[in-house]
Order: sequence, then C-alpha cells, then structure tokens
Amino acid sequence: MLFIFRFLRNDRLFILTNMPENQNNNISLLQSIDYPKDLKSLSLAQLETLCKDLRTFIIDQLSENPGHFGSSLGTVELTVALHYVYNTPFDRIVWDVGHQAYSHKILTGRRDKFHTNRKFGGLAGFPNPEESEYDTFSAGHASNSISAALGMAVASSLKHENKHVVAVIGDGSLTGGLAYEGLNNASSQPNDLLIILNDNDMAIDDNVGGLKDYLVKMTTSQAYNRVRNDVYQKFKKKNLITEKGKNFILRFNNSLKSLITKQQNIFEGLNIRYFGPMDGHDLKGLIRTIQNIKDLKGPKLLHIHTIKGKGYKPAEESATEWHAPGKFNKDTGERIINQAKDQPQLYQNVFGHTLVELAEKDKRIVGVTPAMPSGCSMSFMMKEFPERSFDVGIAEAHAVTYAGGLAKEELIPFCNIYSSFMQRAYDQVIHDVALQKLHVIFCLDRAGLVGEDGPTHHGAFDLAYMRCVPNLIIASPYNEHYLRHLMYTATYGNDGPFVIRYPRGQGELKDWECEMKILPIGKGRKLKDGSDLAIISIGPIGNTVTKAIRDLETKGYSVAHYDIIFLKPIDKDLLNEVAAKFTKVMTVENGVINGGLGSAVLEHFSDNDFRNIDVTRVGLPDKFITHGSIAELNKLCELDVDGIKKHIVNALKNEKIETSMT
Repeated sequence: MLFIFRFLRNDRLFILTNMPENQNNNISLLQSIDYPKDLKSLSLAQLETLCKDLRTFIIDQLSENPGHFGSSLGTVELTVALHYVYNTPFDRIVWDVGHQAYSHKILTGRRDKFHTNRKFGGLAGFPNPEESEYDTFSAGHASNSISAALGMAVASSLKHENKHVVAVIGDGSLTGGLAYEGLNNASSQPNDLLIILNDNDMAIDDNVGGLKDYLVKMTTSQAYNRVRNDVYQKFKKKNLITEKGKNFILRFNNSLKSLITKQQNIFEGLNIRYFGPMDGHDLKGLIRTIQNIKDLKGPKLLHIHTIKGKGYKPAEESATEWHAPGKFNKDTGERIINQAKDQPQLYQNVFGHTLVELAEKDKRIVGVTPAMPSGCSMSFMMKEFPERSFDVGIAEAHAVTYAGGLAKEELIPFCNIYSSFMQRAYDQVIHDVALQKLHVIFCLDRAGLVGEDGPTHHGAFDLAYMRCVPNLIIASPYNEHYLRHLMYTATYGNDGPFVIRYPRGQGELKDWECEMKILPIGKGRKLKDGSDLAIISIGPIGNTVTKAIRDLETKGYSVAHYDIIFLKPIDKDLLNEVAAKFTKVMTVENGVINGGLGSAVLEHFSDNDFRNIDVTRVGLPDKFITHGSIAELNKLCELDVDGIKKHIVNALKNEKIETSMT
C-alpha cells in the first residue's frame, strides 16, 4: 500500500508539474508537498505558488493558534529556495532563533501536525532535533547558528562527507557576541560554510540598486567564480602565490569591491566572502544565487533583505506588534484580546510602572534590557525617560557588564532580563558585578515555567545558579505589593547587587498599587500557623500553596506556611523556628529542586545538626520540561493546587511520591 501511495502521489506531482502555468486549479500545491524532495520536480512558477500557499497556511493557522508570526512570513521564499537547492536532511540547515522556521517545519513532514504547534503534546515552537531529523540544532536562544554550523562544516570536512552546511541568522541575532565569535573562527578554520544573513530591517542599508544588482549577479555567477578559482590554482601551481598571498589578494579584492559599491562590511574584513545585499523575496534570484555559490570553497555570507510579516499588511506595518500577536481575525487584522476587565496586572507591567515611579523621584535610576522592552515592559520607562533607558539588542552579556559600568559611576541600573536568557550572561554577573559589589538590580522576568515557548525559555535554573555566587542578594515576591517593596528595597535598602525574580503572567491583586517600603534583607514571614507540617515557599507560587492549605483545612489538616522571601541571605531564625517546632517540613519553589530553596533548607538543617526532620522538596524535577500552557505544565509537574495537596497528604503519611515527571 505504501508503494501504491507513493506512486499515486508522484503521479499527482507529475500532473501538477506538467500543468500549463496559466491554468487555474483549486488544488493547494502545498498539500502535495510532504518533504523537501517533493520540491525538486516543481517549476519556478509552481514554487512561487507554493510560497503563496505557505503564507496563506501560516496566516490561517496562527490566527487561531498563536505563535511567532512576522519572522516566519518573512522567510517563506528563503525556506523554499534552501530546500529546493540543497539535499536536506543530508545537507544541514541551521536556523538561528526558531521564529523564522515555521515554513521549514511545514515543508519537512509536519504540515498536518502544524495545528498542534506550541500545544502540550504537539510540535515545539522552535526547531528541535528530537522532533525531526530536518531540525539540525536547537534554536530557542539567539546567535548560536554560526558556531553550531561551523562545527558541522568542519566535521563534514574531517569525515570527507561532502556535506553542505548553511547557517541562517537574523539581524537581531547578529547583535549577540556569540555570533561574532563564530564569525571570527569561521575565517580561520578550513570550511565551506554558507552564512545567510536574514536582514529584516530595511533601514540598515540602502534599497538594492542597479549597480548592486549587477555586482551580485556577477560575483555570484558560476563563470566568474570558476575563472577566479582557475587563476588562483595556476598561480599556486607555479608557486607564484601562497596561502598568505591568497588572503592578501582576497583583502585587496574586497577593498576594490568596497570602493566600487561605496560599502564596507565586517565580513570581508574577516576574509569571509560577502555577497549581496539582495531581495530575500525574489525566489528566482535566491535560487540562482544559492546554486551559484553553494560549491564555492571557503566561508561565505549571503546578505538578504526580507520584510517581517511579508504578505500580510497589518504585520508589515507593525512588525513589533505582530512578532507574536496572539489570536487575530485574519480578514480584518484585528487582534483578539480576551483579557477581562478589572483583572490583576501582569507582573511585568507592575515592574514597568513601578520603575517609572521610582525613576520620577530619582535621576540616578536607569533601565537596561537586551532587546525585550515590550516583553518586560521596560517600554514604559523608555516612553517617559528615553535618555535613561537602554535597549542594547540581543546581547545579555553586554547588558550586564554595561549595567556594571553605569553602577560604577554611581547610577542605579535596573537590568531586566528573562530568567532563561540571563544564563547567557552568567560569567558577567560573577566577574563584572558580584565580584565588585556593584549596585546593579537584576529583575528576572519569566522565572519558572513560561508555557508554550518550552524548555529553551523556562526560567527553571536561576535560583540554583545564582545562589552560589557571593555578594548577591536573591529574592522573589509573594505578590505585586512585594514586588514593589523589593524594587524599593533593592534601590534604597542596599548598595550591592540584588536579584529579583518573578513569573510570566498575571499577579494576584487587583489593587496592585501600594506605598513602597524597605524590607529587612534576609527576613521572611509567617503566613499561617499550623501543627502537622510546615511549608516554606518562595515567590508567587506561595499563593498556590495557600490555596492548597485552605482546601486541606476543611479535611482536618493543620499546616503552617512561611514565605521565605529571600533565598540569599536566607532567614536562619525562621528556619531555626521551623526546625524547633516541626518534624515534617516541605519546601515549594517554581524552579529546579537541585540547588534551589529545598537544597538551601537541607543545608541549613544539616549544618546546624537538626536531626529527625523529614524534608519534602517540591519543585521542578531534574528534567527539561516540555511546552504547553502554564496550567498544563504546573499540573504535569504537580505544582498546581491538586499536586501540592497530594504532596502534603503523602508527606504526612511518610510516603515519598513520584511525580509524572520523575
């Protein structure tokens, strides 16, 4: 049956391929494409129709099932061209930031599953090698494609596999330092890597003109490069040129080209052959150019211009808003926002409003964020105090050290970074801030489980990886009032580095505004008395604990609850009080249990010779957590009300339970 199916499908492709190009038909060409090899028999006109089908499909799907919209619409032609020219998955395409890769997923066997994108149990929102052999490398954080692809290209050379490797990097990702480390190394390692710079900011360069078009066609033509190589080989054979001389000539050639085009770029300075810029929506031109340069020896870079949201006018006109717009009416472009009125604010908005409030009263306060002003609500500060607000691009390591420099000159920087992205700046936190005891306030947004973006974005590790760093104060607020108190405390009750972590999503309080006060650093608080068991929690997950305790009280359980507030310095008096009164203790945190709050409590009990205390640690297991809604993931990890109730009951029964994630 499989043979018959393949025969019929190929026959259908044959009919489509030989259909007159101007004949109308109601068959979506996309439905006939299951894998990239199906592209090989299509004509250029059919490939262009396929691009239209892809855009329609993406718009239809994402209007109902939200995802990253604008970037994927911008790479449709590039994706089709790459899979048409190359023999994937043998040839490798490495995507930087999975925002660009929806067309890639659709063309590589996942079209009929795409409606499950970012849903629990469905397709991941980013390239994932466990999901498909066409996804060559994980792509959730930015700037890693060049380094990964270079490793693959060198490996191919060492193994004599004759494998083509392509890195696709967006201009936003090119602000990351890792990209430049990869570029620098690519110029010194033997490789034939092709880097495609997907430049979706039209203001970066002039529009492509006639002379530039001519130069692109000439320098990417097979004839030009064949003559170029023949001349080099003859000179080399007669010992008239060395490798050092080759690099000199290459630099001279690049200088001449810069003179003619009145352009210079860093890539040619690194001896990486540069082609472009060219229109990234010109499918014919892309195919021709990639075919012409794919077999050239040595590293090379093709610079293309694309439009975020290409083919959908509302997205083209407002790229930021349509980066990930949520549900929308595909016919009118109206975004569907279901947030009910009179609801608690998002934690990020409470941060943003509070930062403005503090900055209004203190000119020393400045804001720093790496490319996430809207996502973390630093945009509020940018609107009110643009001269004191800094978006440094996708450059977390730079953001931290830059904030350190600001603090060194007695300003008070609030450095706002997503928890998972802060991992990229760990050395800078230690070396450039903590070691010097600089007054930098790190606000880690998206701490804990973040939902549909999945394992690359969950803020699972910050409590554990920050706790071991000297000089850091680490805290997490129980609710919005305590977020404000902690921001105020970090500013005026402290003169060193301070870490505040809070989750994605809504808070707990409709009346989030309050008069701010300085909290005693390293002091927690008792929320409730009890006699059977004591729970120590940190951060907003304490509200879930409160609800679980309230439910169990109706069944006769007596559970005490403490909000530790500060992980470091931890409240030793509070822990001593708990140890003196209880033999059963539970810790609850929205982070990995290895190294976090639970570990800190166990260490204190051990160091102070508290014996016969049964400690149950509840948190994220030693696994990477999948994607899905936050509610689904909390249930999976048993961090919802029912899960915590289950842990409490079993702890009182002296039963250690295994969660579904164990």
